[in-house]
Amino acid sequence: MAEFKQPVLSIGLVGHIDHGKTTLLWQLSGKWTDTHSEELKRGITIKLGYADVMINKCDKCQSPSCFTREKKCKNGEEAKPYRYVSFVDVPGHEMLMAAMLSGAAIIDAALLVIAANEPCPRPQTREHLVALEAKGIKNIIIIQNKVDLVTKEEALKNYEEIKQFIKGTIGENAPIIPCSAQQGINIDMILAEICEIGIPHRDTHSKPIFFVARSFDINRPGTDIKELSGGVLGGVLKQGTLKEGDEIEIKPGLSVKKHNLTEYKTIKTKILSIYSGNTQIKEALPSGSLALQINLDPLLTKADSLAGCIVSKIGNLPEIQNRIKLKVQLFKEAIGTETKESVVEIKTSEILMLSINTSITVGTVVKIGKEIELVLKIPIVAIPGTKVGIARNIKGHFRLIGVGEII
Repeated sequence: MAEFKQPVLSIGLVGHIDHGKTTLLWQLSGKWTDTHSEELKRGITIKLGYADVMINKCDKCQSPSCFTREKKCKNGEEAKPYRYVSFVDVPGHEMLMAAMLSGAAIIDAALLVIAANEPCPRPQTREHLVALEAKGIKNIIIIQNKVDLVTKEEALKNYEEIKQFIKGTIGENAPIIPCSAQQGINIDMILAEICEIGIPHRDTHSKPIFFVARSFDINRPGTDIKELSGGVLGGVLKQGTLKEGDEIEIKPGLSVKKHNLTEYKTIKTKILSIYSGNTQIKEALPSGSLALQINLDPLLTKADSLAGCIVSKIGNLPEIQNRIKLKVQLFKEAIGTETKESVVEIKTSEILMLSINTSITVGTVVKIGKEIELVLKIPIVAIPGTKVGIARNIKGHFRLIGVGEII
């Protein structure tokens, strides 16, 4: 792979609603990811948003100001390509926690955005930090945003609240960077810290596993049938390699209703082209967010209809399962609630929401022992060792109560 052909890191922007994640991403990448019409009307992120950016570095400057996405640093010196990264903008609203968990499954690191003009932690700030831990994300940078809206004393008080909040968590030693995304303050400091994150080892030798986070139709309304492009799958390749022309299978695949029952049929198709950002590549390695254009009717991929599926070469994936067994570790308190809610033991016949890679399903507990067994409403590709987020319906909302591992 040529240098900078694919992003070396996928970085999620997470945090409570309206703490400035999307504005920060715009400053970091120059891209506004809230392009869904309903997002623009409501002012919140509904879908996962993506933006790739080349971080440039000036060799003459020794301060963080040498990092920029522009061609020249703040001091006017030439800045050369240094690190190519992919950003994922994750929803912060409590009703969209399932989308947040899907986003956490496809990132290597996270920017946890916390507004300086609100008490810390807010419910989804706490929930997102726990979700990162549940998904095994250890590289975290904390962004103390909106410092332009508070006094110095208020900013310092908020800083101490943040320090107290992260004590004893995976974010305890994370750097905290004061920032104003709206005013573009300390963006260079954030870029500099991103360039300090270690690049994880990539497994290119195992069978390919691609997690689908988005699926869509790129054709404009009214396109002539002869000029239609195949459907597109967006997500990340977690291991192995995929090439243009590979024959692939998609599981669980297409849902089909038959005699009032929903069945899932594996889809077999072919990769027509692979894109990393706007760059077409012949072979994809497990690094950064990718888009696979496939030889499939775009009607089948529109509106995220295949989000949550897993892709591999034909014959590599295990059969889909409607029953799974989990090792479970429950939290002492539910995460994301305004008031403290103790977590009681899981009971037989209880309905739980499970976040598994980029898929979300609901399972009914049928057996409890050293592990729990569930019957799933939506089947999954069960890969042993996969981390699972477990949520319970508390006062009308699903809240995280623990983590599990598929056995």
